[in-house]
Amino acid sequence: MPLVIYHNPRCSKSRQTLALIEGRGVPHRVVEYLKEPPSAFELKRILGLLGLRAAGILRNKEALAAGIDASALSETALIDAMVAHPAVIERPIVVADGRAVIGRPPEKVLDLI
Repeated sequence: MPLVIYHNPRCSKSRQTLALIEGRGVPHRVVEYLKEPPSAFELKRILGLLGLRAAGILRNKEALAAGIDASALSETALIDAMVAHPAVIERPIVVADGRAVIGRPPEKVLDLI
């Protein structure tokens, strides 16, 4: 299965991570998660691969703007809020071979390829 990058083309770190993947010729699939948000099931799977809880991939400034108070929500409710407001999900997230990393810094993706 090819590497998957949950990508936001407006984000410089996401663009840099994608360029690293493409520069190495790694087969990949780009998911523009603002247009095609992951389902709650998929987000839980990604969190499991990252070894994080939902708050660990929450962009706090964007969450505040979306009216999401992570401290007031259960894990399930926070995941549902992230699916409804995908801009609050940290980016980029790269998944490959049953592992995942957040591409911050972009070089972290090298651990997967």
